[in-house]
Amino acid sequence: MGFLDSIPTHMDYTGQKLAEQIFQAIIMLFGVVGFVWGYVCEQFVQTVYILGAGFVLSCILTLPPWPMYRRNPVAWQKPQQQATIAPPAETTTQSARKSGKRKDKSR
Repeated sequence: MGFLDSIPTHMDYTGQKLAEQIFQAIIMLFGVVGFVWGYVCEQFVQTVYILGAGFVLSCILTLPPWPMYRRNPVAWQKPQQQATIAPPAETTTQSARKSGKRKDKSR
């Protein structure tokens, strides 16, 4: 299990944004090229093949967490040590219920 634990499986937020932009750019480029080529050949299947190739390429480039997507890690705060946790303060509704000062609407 040591080898599997060493494989990075995360992207930072900037990397996620970059991956999304790359994905959209590749899909748009291959979509336009595929449409033009399919129009010239007069075969819609050519458009689908080119768009499919763009999808596969974009998945290879954006789905794995490549190092270029992990350049800006989030600096998390250290957990604070608390000695005791105080119970939540009682609200006026809760104190009225406990003291029995509720108005009875059935009368």
